[in-house]
Amino acid sequence: MIDRAYIIDDDEISIFLTSALLEAENFACHIECYQFASLALDKLITISDKLLPQVIFLDLNMPVLNGWDFLNTLTMQEKRFLGKCRIFILTSSIDAQEKELARRYKLVSGFLQKPIDETEISRIKQII
Repeated sequence: MIDRAYIIDDDEISIFLTSALLEAENFACHIECYQFASLALDKLITISDKLLPQVIFLDLNMPVLNGWDFLNTLTMQEKRFLGKCRIFILTSSIDAQEKELARRYKLVSGFLQKPIDETEISRIKQII
């Protein structure tokens, strides 16, 4: 079990389903949920490295600050997060171009389809 995970998604139902599954699978001691990527980003930039989440589940299509904007901002501080924080895109999109674009980010460890399931959680546990 990891210490900390974030779910960043503007859809309350997706947040509920993902967090319930993570809890059922004993994935993390602490699960923090954000409906606005900007709030998660502000926290990530200001907290100590000790409090960084080991895993972030990130939706791409969100208002104001979308997942791509979030990734672009984190990439500016990439060295701080590499090896400490793995990002998994969690989206309803099936766009192959988005999947390919996500691979270009060193911080992105995977591209998952909503809703996530127990099999995906098991795979992630093996990676981390």
